Amino acid sequence: MGAASDVKKAYRLLRRALRSRKAVQRVRRAIATRPPMPQDHYKIAVYFADGPVNMYQMRQWYRPLAGLNEKWPVVVLARNAGGAEAIIAEGGPTVAFVPTVRDLERFIRNQDIRIVLYVNQNTRNFQMFRYGRRWHVFINHGESDKMYMTTNQYKAYDYALVAGQAARDRLSRTLWDFNLDSRTIEIGRPQADHFSGALPYTPDERVVVLYAPTWEGDRPSAHYGSIATHGEALAAALLNSPSHRLIYRPHPRSGVVDDAYGAAHRRIVAAIRAANDADPTAHHFYDDGPEMGWQIAAADVAIVDISAMVYDRLATGKPLMISRPVDERASVDTGGYLSDCEWLTADAAVHIVREVERVRADEEAIKKLSIWVRHYFGDTTQGVATEKFHAAIEQLMQKWDGWHEAEIGMIASHEDDDDEEEKDDELV
Repeated sequence: MGAASDVKKAYRLLRRALRSRKAVQRVRRAIATRPPMPQDHYKIAVYFADGPVNMYQMRQWYRPLAGLNEKWPVVVLARNAGGAEAIIAEGGPTVAFVPTVRDLERFIRNQDIRIVLYVNQNTRNFQMFRYGRRWHVFINHGESDKMYMTTNQYKAYDYALVAGQAARDRLSRTLWDFNLDSRTIEIGRPQADHFSGALPYTPDERVVVLYAPTWEGDRPSAHYGSIATHGEALAAALLNSPSHRLIYRPHPRSGVVDDAYGAAHRRIVAAIRAANDADPTAHHFYDDGPEMGWQIAAADVAIVDISAMVYDRLATGKPLMISRPVDERASVDTGGYLSDCEWLTADAAVHIVREVERVRADEEAIKKLSIWVRHYFGDTTQGVATEKFHAAIEQLMQKWDGWHEAEIGMIASHEDDDDEEEKDDELV
């Protein structure tokens, strides 16, 4: 058994290496068809070391970065061939494919990168941290109360752009000796200014319910996923209701750790297909596309797990429910919105139609929601978060100018001192 297992592992590794090599070749061919990158052109880099499975972390920044690019040229430093290929195929920001440290060094040497933005905590971020004389800024890929949002890794960055007061409170409770006033800048949720897209159905009298569960998690403290505990029951109830339309958007990693979780996901997808076959006017929708935004804005009610999706939806100010984790070991921060949210237990999932109507009509719940929206995101008026994002980058650019000018002045001062010493030597 041991020898057979080793052979299978070796075969999987070989296949993975071959796929990676082919992806590298495809990316290099795609980039070769484009004009050479101008030197000393890019001012802002987005560092992304992940592959296709974590592309959701980059996609949500495409539109905010496009606006930023109008003033300060932006480039993505893609370390993984799959990630680079996806960004290029999706028409994202300009990509510099830098799989090796040597590639990275060569690119940095030929550009004027003043700010480096990071959307996640990939361990390969540290290969970029080695480069000084620029700001390293954590912008994250979402706002949530997961323990990921209070990691001590925040201290590795020069600055962190955070959504609002809730993020500051969360960090102050967890991190020791971390100066929030000097190291964090509030920007709201600029992605929410771009929640749009073509609907895959024609709006009608049906109540639209978004069910957007996260993946199963890779450890007990992160067992937030609800597909196997809540998902099948709530999907069945909504699919059987002639008054409701289900939009099912699971996390792309669903089932990567737990086969049973993946099987439950596939049964929901099959149930959606069967419901649409039985009633073509229902237009229930399984959403596995790259675009994110219209789902959050279009739904009358959203049902999500503990994840960044809670706060993406919260930014719209529209009704939502959060699935209560069944695993008691799951870490739940009850100091923020989750202490006052509308929970959906596994037992109540079968009654989801009743629960949806309740949260839509409950005036107290609606009022409570608006208070939390402001606490997490500040002013959510269209365009305000984008203005804050641009202002934060402007502030960092000005600080870069200040440090750069001071450094030039220091070099000039040393040169003057050297000249004076040479004159003294000549007199002697």
